[in-house]
Amino acid sequence: MPSFKKFTGSHAGRIVIAAVPVALVSTVLLGGVAQGAVPVSFAISGSQFQISASQLEGTGFSQYAGVANDTAGNPHQVAIANIGSASLSDLCQSVVTETPMGTVGLMITAGGGGNPATATDLQIGMTDLKGDSTFGNIRIGVDASTVNTAAKGEAGTFAQDSDTISIAGLQQTAWSTQASVFTLNGMHVELTDGTKTCF
Repeated sequence: MPSFKKFTGSHAGRIVIAAVPVALVSTVLLGGVAQGAVPVSFAISGSQFQISASQLEGTGFSQYAGVANDTAGNPHQVAIANIGSASLSDLCQSVVTETPMGTVGLMITAGGGGNPATATDLQIGMTDLKGDSTFGNIRIGVDASTVNTAAKGEAGTFAQDSDTISIAGLQQTAWSTQASVFTLNGMHVELTDGTKTCF
């Protein structure tokens, strides 16, 4: 679980690796969906992607361990993070793929100019997270089946939740992201040679 360099009464600290959530643009965006309903579950592509944001603000957060399966049925361990409502400033998503024509990158940006991207019922399957984080009314060590979000983990497994979450300088690596609604204000989709990434 998380490694905290500092943990004060305000629950502020630098988080490294999947301790907390985060919102992100995802395979949903790679499919070209900027806003709308998405499936509750899906087979992951087998490629991880990067997501960054200068600031994430969210309410209704929980996090617990889980598994994401690819189309071949291979399981990938993830930290599952849920955020009921989130806003992301200066959002970036990038993925690099090897194709018969060579290395191809895809970069999606949104939420700049003081008009953040927003998401509802966000769920992320991630493997790494960095950022300066603050939690409101955090509970660490709760049973995953009793977290304060609609999505819950298995009974008897470790989890944490909080009423609010704030992350500055977000950098995340993930297998999947889904949301009931994802609004990307000022979205820009760019094909690259794979050398240009979010971080």
